Amino acid sequence: MCGIVGILSTTKKDTALYIYDALTIIQHRGQDAAGIVTSHKGRFYMRKSNGLVRNVFRTKHMSKLLGDMGIGHVRYPTAGSYSGAEAQPFYVNSPYGIAFAHNGNLTNTKQLKKELFEQDLRHINTNSDSEILLNVFASELAKLQKYHINENDIFNSIIQVHKRVRGAYAGVGMILGYGIFGFRDPFGIRPLILGKRTTRGGTKYMLASESVALSALGYKIVRDIKPGEAIVIDRQGNVHTQQCSDSMQYSPCIFEFVYFARPDSVIDNISVYKSRLRMGECLAAKIRQEWGANKIDVVIPIPDTSRVAALQLAYKLKVKYSEGLIKNRYIARTFIMPGQKQRKKSVHQKLSAIELEFKGKNVLLVDDSIVRGTTSEQIVEMARDAGANKVFFASAAPPVRYPNVYGIDMASAKEFIAHDKNNTQICATIGADKLIYQNLHDLIWCVQQGNPKIKNFDCSCFDGQYVTGDVDKDYLTQIELLRSDAVKKKNNTLDTSEMSL
Repeated sequence: MCGIVGILSTTKKDTALYIYDALTIIQHRGQDAAGIVTSHKGRFYMRKSNGLVRNVFRTKHMSKLLGDMGIGHVRYPTAGSYSGAEAQPFYVNSPYGIAFAHNGNLTNTKQLKKELFEQDLRHINTNSDSEILLNVFASELAKLQKYHINENDIFNSIIQVHKRVRGAYAGVGMILGYGIFGFRDPFGIRPLILGKRTTRGGTKYMLASESVALSALGYKIVRDIKPGEAIVIDRQGNVHTQQCSDSMQYSPCIFEFVYFARPDSVIDNISVYKSRLRMGECLAAKIRQEWGANKIDVVIPIPDTSRVAALQLAYKLKVKYSEGLIKNRYIARTFIMPGQKQRKKSVHQKLSAIELEFKGKNVLLVDDSIVRGTTSEQIVEMARDAGANKVFFASAAPPVRYPNVYGIDMASAKEFIAHDKNNTQICATIGADKLIYQNLHDLIWCVQQGNPKIKNFDCSCFDGQYVTGDVDKDYLTQIELLRSDAVKKKNNTLDTSEMSL
């Protein structure tokens, strides 16, 4: 999962500052690397590196990012590679000069890389599928052999991209001297939202992964980019859109609403906050039905993403809600940290228990999901060390049993705690007295209520059904080879020059 931003201003030259602020707002979508590319007087200006936004960009860097349009990216690696060479945006000089940033994961990268080399005569220098996606687009645009291009040329190239590329992808790009563009895969798996800001100084347009990046910076949300749709905004501020795929099937990733997106975001006209409230309500109903009069003294969320669901769950059960776990906000999200050993260490650095909220009580811990179970096990232990009488555990999402191949670096299947265990075994493994999961049909209902027009969601990590229809056993085996913690540890020690090209 990554975060992308594209901004074009009709008059102002402070685009980089707005991109910086937007990337900071969506930092939760990727903490591995950050980058910005701007355009000014026929040149691109780029700064990108590994690290958080605040560490990658200093005053000396920002002062050199000139121009009235630009794109930005925060990176979350999805295939076990943490090389600085894969920080985005990427750039190609032919044709015209194109910069590009991408959120998602392609499922036919091996085939595309071969095609690009043999047919398009293009070399891919990293292991990033984002570089592949950029080169597919650039190759299609180059086939036009035109000195000056227009929006129709860009749309026609994106039509060809949809025909060649499979998987999940939302992208923003910039063509030197022309403008910015964005597009979304035909399933709409990854989000992309358009905003507009009009002031006395002119008009600014922004494309971003989440609505909160727009609203926090004073942009009015215009709408979500539709599945298979592309948008082009030229230097004069003219906005052009076109449906570039005739096989669209709205299937947004449901895990955006469970975990990744900020609660104050609205994605595909669905409030993340209200979705999580409904998750808490459904979970409370299931607890009441299955546990009956089981005594719960206090409901405690595992910060941060489970807070909304836990608060509503406690309200529905008429049980005290307490912030019994305090988070150190300067520690990265453990879900997306490379390697099991690093995750285990970070949990104790990230959370501490308030003893008086645990001692002698039957505590219900609520988390958004359970993936590997590493964090859950340690937090249950933390609760017992703080004096809890009994420790119950509730997940606002169903058991994660299958890899996510569309841009979320979930572990290989056998590293999931629920891969080969039933609820009783999982409960024993994490050390809880009782464990309860959300039902999948309830989770879908919780999200779908926000926009009943969306009939399908990508729930592949829960049900193993991959909406693009091209994910088979061989592909999953390949993904497992790339995503296991052992492979990540090996890749993390390699220099860029040692990586296979």
